[in-house]
Amino acid sequence: MDTTEEILNLLRDNARLSNDDIAAMTKKTPAEVAEIIKKLEADGIILKFAAIVNPERDKEARNKVRAEIELQVTPEREHGFDALAERIYKFPQVKSLYLMSGGYDLKVVIEGDSLQEVAFFVSSKLATLSGVRSTKTCFILKTYKKDDVLYIEDDKDRREGVQA
Repeated sequence: MDTTEEILNLLRDNARLSNDDIAAMTKKTPAEVAEIIKKLEADGIILKFAAIVNPERDKEARNKVRAEIELQVTPEREHGFDALAERIYKFPQVKSLYLMSGGYDLKVVIEGDSLQEVAFFVSSKLATLSGVRSTKTCFILKTYKKDDVLYIEDDKDRREGVQA
C-alpha cells in the first residue's frame, strides 16, 4: 500500500489525527503529510472532514424524521439520470442520493421535522418532478450501523458465569 492510501485509511478511521501523528505512523515528515493531504483535497478525493454523530443521542437529530425513497425514473435524452439527480440533490431535505441497479433507479435519503413534512416533500416535490414514474417511501426507525460505525452501545456483560 502506498503512503497516500495509508494516509487516507488513517483519516477514514480518525479524521482528527494530526499531521504529526500521521507522520509518525507512516514514517513521513509532517510537511510531507500536509502536502499529501493538500493534494488529496485539491484532487477532490477528500471532500470534507466531519464528525459522525449518533442521532439517538443528539437532541436535534433525534427529533428528525428520516426516510429512504426509491424512485423509478425515465432518464433524459443526452443527460441520462444526471440532470434529474441534480434537480433532486439541490433540495435541502436531501441528505444522500444514489443511482441504483435493480428494481428502482434512484435512492434518496431525506430528513424532515415530521412525518407530514416528509410526506409533503415526497408528494409535492419529488413525485411531481418530470421524469419521476413512481416513488416508494420507507421511514428509518432506528440506526444500528452506518458506514461501518455501530450506533448502539453493547454494554451487556456477555461473560458466562463459572460454577464450581
